[in-house]
Amino acid sequence: MDFTVKKIDEWRFLIPRTGAMRVPGLVFSSSELMPNIKDDQSLQQVVNVATLPGIVKHALAMPDIHWGYGFPIGGVAAFTMEDGIISPGGVGYDINCGVRLLNTSLLADEIRPRIKELISALFKAIPTGVGSRGKIRLSKKEEEKVAAQGASWAVRKGMGTKEDLERTEDHGFMKEADPSVVSDRAFKRGHDELGTLGSGNHFLEIQVVDEIYDQQRAGIFDLFEGQLTVLIHSGSRGFGHQICDDFLKVMGTQVKELGLNLPDRQLACAYIRSDMGKRYLSGMACAANYAWANRQIIMHWTTETFEKVLQINPGDLKMEPLYDVCHNIAKLEKHIVDSKEVTLCVHRKGATRSLPPGHPDVPERYRKVGQPVLIPGDMGTCSYVLAGSQKAMEETFASTCHGAGRVLSRRQAIKAARGRAIHRELEDKGIFVLSRGKSTLKEEMSEAYKDVSLVVEAVHMAGLATKVARLRPLGVIKG
Repeated sequence: MDFTVKKIDEWRFLIPRTGAMRVPGLVFSSSELMPNIKDDQSLQQVVNVATLPGIVKHALAMPDIHWGYGFPIGGVAAFTMEDGIISPGGVGYDINCGVRLLNTSLLADEIRPRIKELISALFKAIPTGVGSRGKIRLSKKEEEKVAAQGASWAVRKGMGTKEDLERTEDHGFMKEADPSVVSDRAFKRGHDELGTLGSGNHFLEIQVVDEIYDQQRAGIFDLFEGQLTVLIHSGSRGFGHQICDDFLKVMGTQVKELGLNLPDRQLACAYIRSDMGKRYLSGMACAANYAWANRQIIMHWTTETFEKVLQINPGDLKMEPLYDVCHNIAKLEKHIVDSKEVTLCVHRKGATRSLPPGHPDVPERYRKVGQPVLIPGDMGTCSYVLAGSQKAMEETFASTCHGAGRVLSRRQAIKAARGRAIHRELEDKGIFVLSRGKSTLKEEMSEAYKDVSLVVEAVHMAGLATKVARLRPLGVIKG
């Protein structure tokens, strides 16, 4: 390790500029979490990101940081439009992997006896797992519409309302999308995956609000103690994966022509204003729109399943999205740099947007208290709802953590779980789980992740978001 890490205060750690670094690295964490962070190569990846052209302020890392492809997962970096780059490694393969939280009017205690029935019905209604195929079959022309329109495509097809779009980041749509830059192979991979949950850490979880930290914000977010909620975690599936792979291959060969001496070939990139940079942004936006449509459809089928199983009408169920946030994305946003407002390309890889009170991009109903920030944990612990902050706007380009962050690889987790029945351990905790893959529950067991409560406490105390409520799982479906 040819760099140093200096503790600034209880929640911030600085990596001073050295070698080819253009800016310092800044890590938001705690004394309890830093040992795990130093165990992998993620801090070296922060240093590597800091060498990229056009980067401003800092190469940033959230407390859930861990090793990823090119950029660390839990990494944030912003680049100028004039001489900055855009990198698929700064977004990730699962473009717009994100979460959507659904509120209901139900009390968890009243529904608890029927959790197994609900989970079983959801498992049948929503395709899950590697290679899962959805109930929707798209023609190439219709798939192009999904890529161009995002969540509004699903709403136009009767799967949701305009109010759902108002409670979705960017209204579930990136205007930069251009389906003409997407390969036929990507469209083939995506044509029957819309409305599927996927595998790995993706899930649908029935939860209970078990603690409120901020009554004012909770009230505005329509959250109350004992409430039944549903959290959906999914992304752009094979469609986004193929788009990422396609552009990485081309950029990897073209980057030498740019004269860039990259410390890691996984940082393959293009200048934002170049033809290749514009094409990647347009392709990535198509995948982001696909992911928003995907979560919109899954929400619609979840609502239908609840109504059918519980024999309840929509007015009594009141299942509505609190909000939908994305994790893996690059966006053109306005931020203050050196006292001037400038447009930057902000990469958030395994990080969540955290807009402050009063920001025009926060839905009007939430604007007084800031954007809802959704932080999923692992299936055996808890998840959190937070609210965006002004400090995040000033220090991290309005970004915060996105989850717990892995400490064990999937292979390590399977080895550590040998001889254990994870589903029984979870059921002993009152959590009923159904999964499609044979190894999924072992790969996703709690010990494979950092303590999400420590991660959330770090961003709360650092001022990057404000804790609002904690949610505990009652039932989960996974790939």
